[in-house]
Amino acid sequence: MKITFWGTRGSLPAPLNGAAVRRKLVNALVKAAGLGLDTPEKAEAFCSETLAFAEASTFGGNTSCVQVDTGGQDYLVCDLGSGAREFSMAALARHGPGSPQTYHVLLSHVHWDHIMGFPFFIPAFIPGNRIRIYSCHPRFEWAIRNQSHEPCFPVEFSALSAAIEFVPLEPGTPYEIAGATVTGMAQLHGGDSFGYRIERNGTTLIYTTDAEYKPDDIAQMERTAMFFRDADLVIFDSMYSLAESITLKEDWGHSSNVMGVELCQLARAKALCLFHHEPVNDDARIEAILNETLRFEEITRTGDRLRIHAAHDGLVLEI
Repeated sequence: MKITFWGTRGSLPAPLNGAAVRRKLVNALVKAAGLGLDTPEKAEAFCSETLAFAEASTFGGNTSCVQVDTGGQDYLVCDLGSGAREFSMAALARHGPGSPQTYHVLLSHVHWDHIMGFPFFIPAFIPGNRIRIYSCHPRFEWAIRNQSHEPCFPVEFSALSAAIEFVPLEPGTPYEIAGATVTGMAQLHGGDSFGYRIERNGTTLIYTTDAEYKPDDIAQMERTAMFFRDADLVIFDSMYSLAESITLKEDWGHSSNVMGVELCQLARAKALCLFHHEPVNDDARIEAILNETLRFEEITRTGDRLRIHAAHDGLVLEI
């Protein structure tokens, strides 16, 4: 499976502002002083080889949307945050508006940051396209239909030209979707949220966002580790630090990088991707969290190394 991240922020979009861009430029110019970077090729090599990711690029500002390529003709996408617009434009650039496609969407839950991209999801406006939206959440159809409604949005849901279906799922029941086997799991989050285990040809992806884990709840930890078991990649809500998640922001419905490592170690997962980044955190802070996570994994490792990534808009991972 190939996984493409189109939106990785939590709660609300967090675009890079002018002051942040200027700080990156100033930092890069100072580091490049005297190096004679007089061609684009030299400058590109400097950015790639000398600057850290957070200095030369950005983790992005779009909210949750992750594309999962299962090897078939149809598209499979997890969540419809603001990144769904970027995904839809890429899909249209690939096929053009005159080639009907089928889009399968797994919704974790219906908070705004996970559905706000749907009113701007271009395939929904094109006749011939088929869009199937799946969720274990009991109100997902109501939420999708009613956010595209006056006075919140000028284009009514009824005006969309694609064939749109809503398919309710039951947690714990496996379903065949877009050539993969998908199983949902209820998660601790205000208003309910659901993670998904996506399996195909012996490869397993876990998509779990907007979920809080209680370290002293042994039953919850064991149940989650079983759901994550032997996963090739776990995309994990790491919005808070461990200290935040058990003190100031306890019961806010999100988790931490440390909890992600511990659960993946319990589950013998192969890789962890930090996801649903706190919108307050800038690129440097997210990169620092990644480095802290790498160090924590190293000092707690008892078996095989857990590979760790920090999701950014445009990241592509293959498992």
